[in-house]
Amino acid sequence: MSPGEKRKTLILNGSPRAAGDTMSLVNLLTAGLEGEYRLVNAYSADISPCVDCRYCRREPGCAIRDEMQEVYEYIESCDNVVIASPVYFSELTGKLLGLASRFQTYYCAKRFRHEEVKIKEKRGAVILVGGGDGKIDRAYETARTILRHVNCRDIHELVYSHSTNKIPAIDDRRAVSGVKDIIKFLNE
Repeated sequence: MSPGEKRKTLILNGSPRAAGDTMSLVNLLTAGLEGEYRLVNAYSADISPCVDCRYCRREPGCAIRDEMQEVYEYIESCDNVVIASPVYFSELTGKLLGLASRFQTYYCAKRFRHEEVKIKEKRGAVILVGGGDGKIDRAYETARTILRHVNCRDIHELVYSHSTNKIPAIDDRRAVSGVKDIIKFLNE
């Protein structure tokens, strides 16, 4: 980063609960981030999922005009992207997957339009939260795939709290320590 330039972080939150376990870790994260951040809540954002209209196979951007236009603008210049989500049936939440489907335009730029994607190289991180019997591996791999499509080249190891049915995420020492490590990683 050049002197005087503010670090920018995009946080994609897949939780429907504003005061839930995922948000408790996101709040810890945002309290320690340097620079500015934009928090996009998949459940309250005005962002529709991809409808496979194939507009982006021919043209840059997306035919759907909604809040995602602002996210595209932010993601192209930000330094970091964090995906935070509860784990539902061993996967990221449906609303977050719907939001992420709109990154199809970047894939189509490379694959169909044969254009170089003009997204600043960035760092990424994943925070997963869950309780019960599901596994986190598939959700983590999906999150990593999403991060790679938005040009995250350096991705922090997974931070998760996977026993929220027994202990709140904010009381999970391993998860809290992991979020603090993510803060250091993103602020470097």
